Amino acid sequence: MGIRQWMILLAICTVACNNRKEKIQVLSHAAQDASCPYLTTTTDGKTVISWVEAPPGADTGTLYYAVSADGGNTFSVPQRVPTANGILPHAENMPKMVFKPDGEIIAIYGVEQNDARNKYAGRVFYTRSLNGGKSWLPAQALVTDTGSYDQRYFDIALLPDGEAAAIWLDNRKDIDAEGSSLYFAVTAGHGGFKQERPLAETVCQCCRTDLYTDGDGGIHIAFRDIINDSIRDMVHMVSTDRGASFSTMNRISADNWVVRGCPHTGPAMVKNKEGMHFTWFTMGGGEGVYYCQSADNGQTYTHKQKVSSFPLAKHPQITALADNKIMLVWDEPVKVKNTFNSRVGFQVRDGAGKVLDTGVLTPDSVYACYPVIKGLDDHTVLVAYTQREGELQQVRCKVLNE
Repeated sequence: MGIRQWMILLAICTVACNNRKEKIQVLSHAAQDASCPYLTTTTDGKTVISWVEAPPGADTGTLYYAVSADGGNTFSVPQRVPTANGILPHAENMPKMVFKPDGEIIAIYGVEQNDARNKYAGRVFYTRSLNGGKSWLPAQALVTDTGSYDQRYFDIALLPDGEAAAIWLDNRKDIDAEGSSLYFAVTAGHGGFKQERPLAETVCQCCRTDLYTDGDGGIHIAFRDIINDSIRDMVHMVSTDRGASFSTMNRISADNWVVRGCPHTGPAMVKNKEGMHFTWFTMGGGEGVYYCQSADNGQTYTHKQKVSSFPLAKHPQITALADNKIMLVWDEPVKVKNTFNSRVGFQVRDGAGKVLDTGVLTPDSVYACYPVIKGLDDHTVLVAYTQREGELQQVRCKVLNE
């Protein structure tokens, strides 16, 4: 069944107050500016959505999250993470959460660094709760080495052994070339992140990274690399020994995109029974959002396929359903009279990557962007995105059920 035939069981749960007649659950304080949605799950399978909330006009905000025990149909009262403050809202550098099997919750986020060596520099902090979110430990820096003055574009994932891993882009590198280094660290019990180490250099310094663990215990990393000083293409590496070592990075597609600038749109990936599936934005060998797959865990990749017909479609995300289908979402500009809005597009593919349906999830009359997506079971998908409402933004999520 195509997604157009899917029934929206939950109209909208929104991070803002309004008077719409839709079925709406208010998740944040009225008249606040909300952005940067992120979706994850607890160890017992509950769905979690987090976001940044800030007063109107403020440059920084605080992290909030809410939990659903019924597949996104209802959410708990939003909980504030009191030690996650000063967050710079940036949807490519969104705060994230992970729930460890030992009961620890980790929230990780980015702040401004205000360093004279790089006016765009940031720092990454994380805070932890050891009692299910009832209280939170003081925030601590992800990196303590004084040689690191810029950490950004991080990701976090739960490892098969129950520990959490983090990756991020860092200014520290041994060669004099453009780009950042990609770093990797893992938690050790309740001791926070330890044993950081670099995995790659000359990484594009302004695109989201992706860290993903598959059901077979593999740890996958995807990011935009700078190749031969000027090409900014997506690469993939994988560890099959719990992060002790990683494979040599491989390009998922030889787009050969030569650009002296920052695309600000990173890759996403997921694995199902057929193998790994990737989606990304490029302007090399075509423009827009593309898709490919790998049946051999990243040794070879299929030729890329166009996902959206809009050349400036960006910010793709991907998820797998328990029935082996995959679904992609992204945002794309749409002209309405004399202005441009943004809408959220989607595509459903079968387990082997064949397109089943393509369409849009938001109307052209609104400005909706930066979607995130999570498959909940065989037939249910949760999609969240940021939408402008007047001078403010709100985060909306929809449950789609077959």
